[in-house]
Amino acid sequence: MKLIAKASESPRKPCALHQATRLVVVLSLCIGATGCAGLPKGVLAPVQATVPGASQVNLLVATTRAPVSDPAVLFSGERGQGLRSTEITVSIPPAENRQVGQVQWPKSLPPDPATEFATTNVRDLSDLGEVRGWLKQHLPRSRRVLVFVHGFNNRYEDAVYRFAQIVHDSHADVAPILFTWPSRASVLDYAYDRESTNYSRTQLEEVLRRAAQDPSVGDVTIMAHSMGSWLVTEALRQMAIRDGRVAPKIRNVILASPDLDIDVFRRQSQELGLSRPKLTLFVSQDDQALSVSRHIGGDVDRLGQINPAAEPYRSELEKAGVTVLDLTALKSGDPLNHGKFAESPEVVKLLGERLVAGQTITDGKIGVGEQLGIVTAGASQTVRSAASLFSLR
Repeated sequence: MKLIAKASESPRKPCALHQATRLVVVLSLCIGATGCAGLPKGVLAPVQATVPGASQVNLLVATTRAPVSDPAVLFSGERGQGLRSTEITVSIPPAENRQVGQVQWPKSLPPDPATEFATTNVRDLSDLGEVRGWLKQHLPRSRRVLVFVHGFNNRYEDAVYRFAQIVHDSHADVAPILFTWPSRASVLDYAYDRESTNYSRTQLEEVLRRAAQDPSVGDVTIMAHSMGSWLVTEALRQMAIRDGRVAPKIRNVILASPDLDIDVFRRQSQELGLSRPKLTLFVSQDDQALSVSRHIGGDVDRLGQINPAAEPYRSELEKAGVTVLDLTALKSGDPLNHGKFAESPEVVKLLGERLVAGQTITDGKIGVGEQLGIVTAGASQTVRSAASLFSLR
């Protein structure tokens, strides 16, 4: 009765549920106009055509998705039983035919490798020995593994092509492993996707433990986007509780546009223990997707949308030793400002050259402006106050 009375007293102020519903509808229209609605289905069917200058990116893909009978799709957005692994090779068009930071989806099938991404090889890795064999074959001299976990509203092939783009454009010297969880790839299935991350955390923990326990691996970097950040922090928290610590080889965790309740993140980070990995955040206050998530989640700040210059965040981050990169001033082709970390050539370069290698952002050898250029150009006053782009140690 009290809720009804309050609503009637303030008819001009819609309730949080109505606000969230309206925002989801707006977001649906926005994504429908610019997202994957027009993308062809079945891009994972291997093609034999190759062109001079094209690059090949070989990925190990681990998933908790349910398999489908169509070999050009491989996995759906439904939840599967156990963990399945696949080796996939993606062809990237020659440099003169593409822009760094972009996934050039086929306009029709079969794709044209000269101008579009194309799948050139798919191989099921049915047992653990084959997975270990892949790692042994693809581990570089750096002995570094990069595990990527995608975010909300992603098909299997979305995650594969995006990670292939990141690996290629960053020139990261790593063995690339993608962990993809069951997402129905619909903005109206936010709750289902969120529960799917919980469904998958034990399997992600298994993947991370296998990599960390392999004697040939030197260190493991984890990079997660959006809702995938929840899955990563939960898997690491679970590992810390189970083993008493996060595996020592897991040294670097990068959370891009993390869709995490800030209060929950505080508790998660504490429960990772004192020997937790080095943590880097990519945040942006103009992230429209996280605005929707905030309204759905009780109007609590999302980690990926905080202003690191403001208190209490500045002091908390400094105390925790967290590195924060504020991308608010960076403009990208993403109308939701949710994928800047992968689409910006400057940021992708930084990922490959420094972050994935476990190096600090500002060590006196490379200036902030040199690293990110336009990122700092529009926020120089904030940077000067040690807030918008800094390494807190």
